[in-house]
Amino acid sequence: MNFETIALQSGSNGNCIYVETMDVRLIFDAGLSCVETARRLAAKGKDIHDVDALIISHEHADHIRCAGAMQRKYGMPLYITRDTLDIALSRIKLGPLDDVRHFNTGDVISFGDVVVRTIPTPHDGADSSVFVIESEGRSLGVMTDLGHVFDELRQEISGLDAVFIESNYDPKMLSNGPYPEFLKRRIKGPGGHISNGESAELLLSGTRLKWACLAHLSHHNNYPALALKTHREILGEELPLYVADRNEATDIFVL
Repeated sequence: MNFETIALQSGSNGNCIYVETMDVRLIFDAGLSCVETARRLAAKGKDIHDVDALIISHEHADHIRCAGAMQRKYGMPLYITRDTLDIALSRIKLGPLDDVRHFNTGDVISFGDVVVRTIPTPHDGADSSVFVIESEGRSLGVMTDLGHVFDELRQEISGLDAVFIESNYDPKMLSNGPYPEFLKRRIKGPGGHISNGESAELLLSGTRLKWACLAHLSHHNNYPALALKTHREILGEELPLYVADRNEATDIFVL
C-alpha cells in the first residue's frame, strides 16, 4: 500500500501538507484557503471530503488561518493543543468549531493502524509541534518551524524514511536583506527558524531517508537553487532532494 504525501503549499504565506496511508488521509496545517486546498488536492486525484483529520502544529496564522472554515465546510475533526487554540482564538477569527480534539505535545495520536507522534519544538509558538507519521513500518517527518536545532531532531531524523524539513534562510541573505534588525534576530534566534546549512547538517543523520523535501523557504532570504546548492555541498548527490513551493503543490511523493 502506498504511503503518499503532497506539500500543497509551504512558506510564510501559508502551509498545508497532505498525507495518505492505508485508509487514512490527514492534512497538517491550514494556511491555505478551503477552495485552494480542495482544488490542489483534486488536481492530484484526491478528494478533500475523504480527509479524516486536520492536525495543527501551532497558532501562527500561516499554519492555522483557515482551520475553522476547513473544519466546518468539510466536517473533518480538528486536532490541536489547548494553548494553541486559545491563543489562536484571541488573534484570528476562526469562527465556531464543531469537532475539536485536543492533544498535548508529546502525545501519540492514533488513526487505526496509522500513528502520528507529536514532538514539541522550541519555535516561538505557544505550544509548537512537529510530527512523525508511521504506518506499516514506514515513517514520514513533517518538520518545519523548528526554532533551532535540538538533540531530539537528530534522533528522530535518523529513523525516518522521508521528511519535509525546514530550510528557511541563507545567513548571508538574511544579514544583508531588507528585514529590520529585530526580525533578523528573531529568525536566527532560538525560537525562530533554521538555515539551509542547519537543515543539511540535520539530514546527515538520516541514514534511512529515501528523499527529503526542503520546506518553509523564506521569500526574501532564500531561494530554491541556493537551498539545494547548500544541501548538496554538505550531503553530496546521493539523497533525492525536492523543494516545496510557496504557491503551488508539489508532485505526489511516495514512500
